This record gives sequence, structure tokens and C-alpha cells, in this order.
Amino acid sequence: MRILIIEDNILLSDNIKFYLQKENYAIDCAADGETGYKKAIVENYDLIILDLMLPKIDGATILQYLRTNNNNVPVLVLSAKNQTEDKVTLLNLGCDDYLAKPFESKELLARIRSILRRMHNLSSSVIKIADLEINTTDKTVKRSDKEIPLTSKEYSLLEFLAFNRNRIVSRSEICNNVWGKESDLLTVSNAIDVHLNSLRKKIDAGYNRKLILTKRSFGFVLTDKDI
Repeated sequence: MRILIIEDNILLSDNIKFYLQKENYAIDCAADGETGYKKAIVENYDLIILDLMLPKIDGATILQYLRTNNNNVPVLVLSAKNQTEDKVTLLNLGCDDYLAKPFESKELLARIRSILRRMHNLSSSVIKIADLEINTTDKTVKRSDKEIPLTSKEYSLLEFLAFNRNRIVSRSEICNNVWGKESDLLTVSNAIDVHLNSLRKKIDAGYNRKLILTKRSFGFVLTDKDI
């Protein structure tokens, strides 16, 4: 999952980035509103974490620009403002959630997960595809009730495929969302193959129904359907 942090407090931005990267999110950062808005409209993000008091373009204006131009990327607002009228204004402008500063990292993570579940129409933290179960809270994976140990990168790759279940995703999408925008596709292409092959051995080996499929010249898909 790929997240953009638009925050001019560099220390706070770096702390959030470090924490979320440990949770296997791919993170981009912008330290002013103009740079952040340009990134938001050019790149594809699963979520934007948006400060309000920003140089060049303030957060409320960025949110308004996005929604006016039918950009529905989920937005989690962070702000020192904690008055009810401030929250109402931002919610009416189209933000998906509002978290007052200072905040606990665990609460930030819980709110991110909640937004992403809603975005992907999930009623719980567990994604089920046939007999495969992916718990996005504790990051455990089971198939036919048998727990499958995964590395952090294998889990991130599987979760990305699961959030895009039944849709073919390209190598470029995997590179940007799992390895991060700064990664070069030519550099990580072999790593993508290595991790996909490892996932197939762990997820599909021994089962008649294969869930991780390759669509030559297009990409990869996690599905229990015939695609």
C-alpha cells in the first residue's frame, strides 16, 4: 500500500514514515502544499496523510482541489486544531478521517487500516479468498486453517495482491506500491519474481486450486476465479 505524507514538520514526517515503513507501507513525503498537491495528482496513492498548516498551499485547499477535480483518494487529516467546527469543515470538504495532534502512533495506524478497509469494501480486517485468509491487523496468513509464515516483503506483496484481488496488477504497480516510488523497476524486477515464486510455493503448493496467477505480458493476479 502506498501512502503520501504532506507535512512540513520534517521530524514528525520522518517519524511517521519510519513507523509506517516498519508496517510495510510504501511512503512518499512532501514538505509543502504545492509539492504535495503535485504528487497527489500525478501519482496513484492508496491514502494521503495531510497536515493543514502548510506553506504555499494549505491542507484544506489541497483537499478542496482534489475533491473538486473528482480525485477520491482517501485523506486522513492531521492537525493541531481540535475544535468541532474545524472537524466538520474538513469532513464536509471530503476528508475521510481527522486526527488531532499530538497522537499515538498506534491510533494513527488503526485509523489508516480502517480507511483502507472501507476503501476496499472490507467489513473486517480479514481478507478471504477461497480458503486463504489474510489478517491485515496482525499480518498472519492461513490457508485451509494452516498458518503460513511469510517474510515482511512477502506479506506486503500478498497484501497488495489481496487488496487488488481479481484485478491484474502490473510489475510497475507492484514496484511502486510494495518496493516504493524511489525504486527502479529494472532493479527490482528480479526481486519481484523471487518473492512471487516464494509466495506460490507457500500459498499454492499442494493445492489443486492455484490462487496466484501470471497473465503473460500483463502482470499478476490473486483470485479464485477463472480470469
